[in-house]
Amino acid sequence: MAAGGGGQAAVSFLTNIAKAAVGLGVSASLLSSSLYTVDGGQRAVIFDRFRGVLDDTVGEGTHFLVPVLQKPYIFDIRTRPHTFTSNSGTKDLQMVNLTLRLLSRPDVPRLPTIFTSLGTEYDEKVLPSIGNEVLKAVVAQFNADQLLTERPHVSALVRDSLIRRAREFNIILDDVAITHLSYGTEFSLAVEKKQVAQQEAERSKFLVARAEQERRAAVIRAEGESESAKLISEATAAAGTGLIELRKIEAAKEIATSLSKSPNVAYIPTGDGSNMLLGLNPATMGR
Repeated sequence: MAAGGGGQAAVSFLTNIAKAAVGLGVSASLLSSSLYTVDGGQRAVIFDRFRGVLDDTVGEGTHFLVPVLQKPYIFDIRTRPHTFTSNSGTKDLQMVNLTLRLLSRPDVPRLPTIFTSLGTEYDEKVLPSIGNEVLKAVVAQFNADQLLTERPHVSALVRDSLIRRAREFNIILDDVAITHLSYGTEFSLAVEKKQVAQQEAERSKFLVARAEQERRAAVIRAEGESESAKLISEATAAAGTGLIELRKIEAAKEIATSLSKSPNVAYIPTGDGSNMLLGLNPATMGR
């Protein structure tokens, strides 16, 4: 009987230990499911099965909730980049490709509204659509060449319009920038031909201007020569044959100086005080 009582006591003890272990496991599981952690740069929105999405957001740290009845949804509230491209038509019916870069984050107090209307992937649902909408609306206001010459103005219009549209969805845009702009093949060829034509026109203007300068120089030179001839004629008429004789003497001196430097010319003084220059052939002198 004593042995039987000891066996029953052992079984009862083991049963109690098992119950305690099960209780501890259930308690640990309930405690684990009752806790959730919100990391840095995040916020949580709580969905309650009876009350729906709660109005308040939950900040960073570890928090309690009612298991099964409540569930947390975590949002990243840090600024994130988004890039997308758009093919838009200009005012003069040219197609242009633009790449737009955005830096966006959610409006934290409005996270419950964002979750209710858009879900956790709110930015992927909203930003590409409103970005294309705004780009097409702004680009259609300008000609193709104005997109380059007035690029700061175009960027400002896109930025202001996008910020205003994103605000309607409780999204804050910290920066908006057009990072790339390119035209279609036909327009690029047209621009290249236009530049070549402008260069040719400038070259033609230069040639015309140079010809005009040369013509004026020729006229001035001809006028100078005519005036010189007139002055010489007047001087000749006034001085009689004296000026002509003077010119002859000057010409003779120049000829004599030139001939005196030649090795084939000999200088022979005459008895009457005049001088004589003889041309001597070296071949005849050797004979």
